[in-house]
Amino acid sequence: MIIFLFKWGCVLLSCWVCCLSVVAEPLAERLRVEVVRTLPHDPDAFTQGLLLHEGHFYESTGLYGRASLRKVDPETGRVLHRLALDPAYFGEGLTRIGDQLIQLTWKEGLALVYNLDDFSLQRAHQYSGEGWGLCFDGEFLWMTDGSQTLYRRHAQSFELLGEQLVSFGGRTPGPLNELECVGDAVYANIFRDSRIVKIDKTSGRILAEIDATPLLLLSERSWDGEAVLNGIAYEAETDTFYLTGKLWPYLFQVRFVPATL
Repeated sequence: MIIFLFKWGCVLLSCWVCCLSVVAEPLAERLRVEVVRTLPHDPDAFTQGLLLHEGHFYESTGLYGRASLRKVDPETGRVLHRLALDPAYFGEGLTRIGDQLIQLTWKEGLALVYNLDDFSLQRAHQYSGEGWGLCFDGEFLWMTDGSQTLYRRHAQSFELLGEQLVSFGGRTPGPLNELECVGDAVYANIFRDSRIVKIDKTSGRILAEIDATPLLLLSERSWDGEAVLNGIAYEAETDTFYLTGKLWPYLFQVRFVPATL
């Protein structure tokens, strides 16, 4: 009887410790967007990937027969250089490594590697599954495939090195889409949602949720069901983000600030 009570007490103690650990998990920070300025954006661009480099946007657009890789003037929204993809390819996430751009394709299983200056195709990496978002943190590539999983890949070979389920308190977000690497975090658009999540790339834990709902109205987007929030670029000098969406006529420079009740 004594042994039984001792074991039962240990079980209760273990459960109590587990409960404490769950309660002790810090809450995800609640943030909202504060618009700094509004910029023009091509309303025909089905934005799938966005990045900022040396004063220019580089953008990947989707849709079969309309997919492209673009260099864009932020101030005017004018496309300075455009490469049309093969009609059989649907452009997706985009990132930069040095003097190269890497563009994912949706269902074609190819990561296309281009020269940054002239968009000449250098090579292509093959991968299994779908390609959605992509970013580079200075060491590794991080990728999404429309699930709640974040994939870590080798920057040069594109070899899959690991994967991490993204969640908070046992709750997972919707499908992870476009990505932006910033420090130790990865920011991700949630597909067909006005939220952006900040993810600890090591643990997969959601550190913050950013409500970008005001941009849906400000965007003057079309009533096309596909005209959803998508596209994140970070500017370190100002600590601001640039956000847009598929088929949006505007792009927004924003700060992420604490949400008010």
